Amino acid sequence: MELNTKKDYEQLLMKILEPVRGMLEQNISMPCAGSSAAWYSDAACGAETFSRPLWGLVPYWRGGGDKDGLAELYRRGIATGTDPKSKGYWGECGDCDQRYVEMAAMAYGILAVPEVIWEPLSDKTRSDFSRWLWQINTHEVCDSNWRFFRILVNTALKHVGEKYSKERLDEDLSRFDDFYLGDGWYMDGPQHQKDYYISMAIHFYSLIYASFEDDSYARKFRERAALFAEDFIYWFADGGRALPYGRSLTYRFAQAAFWSSCVFADVLPFDISVIKGMISRHLEDWMSAPIFDNGGVLTIGYRYQDLIMAEHYNAPGSPMWGLKVFAVLALPESDPFWNADNAPMPELDQVHLMLRADMLVQRAGGEVYAYPGGTHDSLGCGQIPAKYLKFVYSTKFGFNVKYSDLSVSEACGDNMLVFDVGGVFCERRFNYSFSLNEAGLVINWSPMRGIRVRTEIIAGTGNDCEVIHRRIHTIDSDFDCMAYDGGFAVACRDNDVFRCGIEGNTAWAENRFSECRVSSDSGGGVPMTVAAAPNTNLLYNKTVIPTVKYRIHKGRNIIETVVEAK
Repeated sequence: MELNTKKDYEQLLMKILEPVRGMLEQNISMPCAGSSAAWYSDAACGAETFSRPLWGLVPYWRGGGDKDGLAELYRRGIATGTDPKSKGYWGECGDCDQRYVEMAAMAYGILAVPEVIWEPLSDKTRSDFSRWLWQINTHEVCDSNWRFFRILVNTALKHVGEKYSKERLDEDLSRFDDFYLGDGWYMDGPQHQKDYYISMAIHFYSLIYASFEDDSYARKFRERAALFAEDFIYWFADGGRALPYGRSLTYRFAQAAFWSSCVFADVLPFDISVIKGMISRHLEDWMSAPIFDNGGVLTIGYRYQDLIMAEHYNAPGSPMWGLKVFAVLALPESDPFWNADNAPMPELDQVHLMLRADMLVQRAGGEVYAYPGGTHDSLGCGQIPAKYLKFVYSTKFGFNVKYSDLSVSEACGDNMLVFDVGGVFCERRFNYSFSLNEAGLVINWSPMRGIRVRTEIIAGTGNDCEVIHRRIHTIDSDFDCMAYDGGFAVACRDNDVFRCGIEGNTAWAENRFSECRVSSDSGGGVPMTVAAAPNTNLLYNKTVIPTVKYRIHKGRNIIETVVEAK
């Protein structure tokens, strides 16, 4: 698939949304996309599946797309979902309710296409709709990017002359000054993760706000987005793939939604052709992966359907949050974006230090390798250590999530030092401190009580397509145990032409498009290859991890491992 014209983008959106019509016709306000569950109620799941297609439909309608058909179904759905007497009522909300997330897409519609989402509604439905939305002002929202859901709702209500809360609006807008770290980076509330929520949530919503408001916050949001872009571009490989890192990766092409919101808000930190190239290649890359089920519905997973990697808030309709990337469809056919070429990536530094993101990024062979300091708190929503606490993340190799703690194969310790303590396999869990510079990182951490680790990572490069890094682990243990230092997970599917082996102190694995070698440099390690549990790697459903096994004695141990990737 090649994306260039506006028609190409529109056709892709309609292809992704093709199953939605049937879902709505079966249940107008609570369509069903699948049979799995999330932590929230069935009513909230239904509201989610209803609302998330709007992230693509709203800009499509604003840009001149067909306002019949699905638009009428959505007006009927709003009338049903907001009527307290209807069986399809979305329900009354409480504190930190999932339905506040879904209100944001509806508010986007009221702001961008009131002639579709608001004005044709009956007086009763407008009253029901505004009353249902107003609930977000009478309860608490999560102290994070969620505050933007309330910002968008209140801004939308204000724009159509309905009652809104200026007090809540001012409170939420000012809160993002508290979250702001500098250089375009925010932290997502009290949680310290620096992940895609900064781009696909905080910046995305702030630029939507800035497109409809002209105040000091709108100007600040534009300036911060332009600064953020200078770092965020380093998360994208030359071929369009974005760095698999952090949570909510099932939203897939929302990874590029920031660039679409920049174009929508006329914030152009790079040439328009460079931005278009990133968005187009990103979507083309995703469309080459088996991310739809046999009914055409976006699945939960990453490069394939996979519930193992999911968070507890991923319901069957959740992946359609990725449709935010289609914000560019709001642009008219005459906009320079549609006439621009899909330019390649600009020349970027081979090594880039992101101090605000707590991350060192390398580029080799057009791919991205990121070394994060790592963050971990009480956010227990699924596979958090794997998503934030690997030593390095890569657009080429992806990463594995844990299947169980019962064996080294199920611990799936790619780019981790995994400890075997009495048959229980433990990865990094407690992250005490870290420091980083352009040469590498030093991390102080622990997998469990009784084991303390200082890991020094020295990052280097070989030729244009090779990256090499050395790990020096100083381990203070209260007992004897084993440790496994894993490299990159190498795909070993039937058509990958896979091979692996042991040579001296080195374990290696290769296929037709990648290779990893892991060597014990000191500490008496034994090289081995670990066949990871299937469906644990985000990119490839079968992988092997070259690994070095070390015997850890009670007291202080120093081991060194060298990891090479091509």
